[in-house]
Amino acid sequence: MPLNSVCVFCGSAAGTNPLYAEAARELGAALAGRGQALVYGGGRVGLMGVVASATLAAGGAVVGVIPHSLALKEIAQQDCTELIVVNTMHERKALMADRAGAFVALPGGFGTGDELFEILTWAQLGIHTKPVALLNVNGFFTPLLVWLDHIVSEGLLKPKHRELLLVAETVPELMTKLETWRPAEPLTKWAAPGER
Repeated sequence: MPLNSVCVFCGSAAGTNPLYAEAARELGAALAGRGQALVYGGGRVGLMGVVASATLAAGGAVVGVIPHSLALKEIAQQDCTELIVVNTMHERKALMADRAGAFVALPGGFGTGDELFEILTWAQLGIHTKPVALLNVNGFFTPLLVWLDHIVSEGLLKPKHRELLLVAETVPELMTKLETWRPAEPLTKWAAPGER
């Protein structure tokens, strides 16, 4: 099935490293160039604003989903192709997940981590079968990947579930991984008979 839209989780701050904004701009242009809509949190600030503006500037479609409380603070990207205002963060995440064919995390803080791990948990539970990836800009996510390998070694995460998270170092590598990804056999969190 063709990949028509990608949900991007990223910071509402730009961070101190200019490479993060550069990667966000490159990703936005790549999505537009492939005719893939950007689905994101609807903000005009930080890396969120950078990826949205880059997608729009390259002629791409942008679907922003923002809670009413944040839209009132005038941080919504008003020139989105489609801006959807919802009541709660829970509604925001559910709608973004529904509208996206894949998920990508760029550098970000608590919100980015929350969105990434919720969507990974949904994949683990079989709620969706869509690719989930990190763009590991300048090694930003390397400590997180070390922790994930640690929880596998501690028996708290199965290797097959660890493999649900794709990792790319560059935008071209990321796009290739998303577009060629195919779901494995149906995954279940719980152990099958005879499986530890």
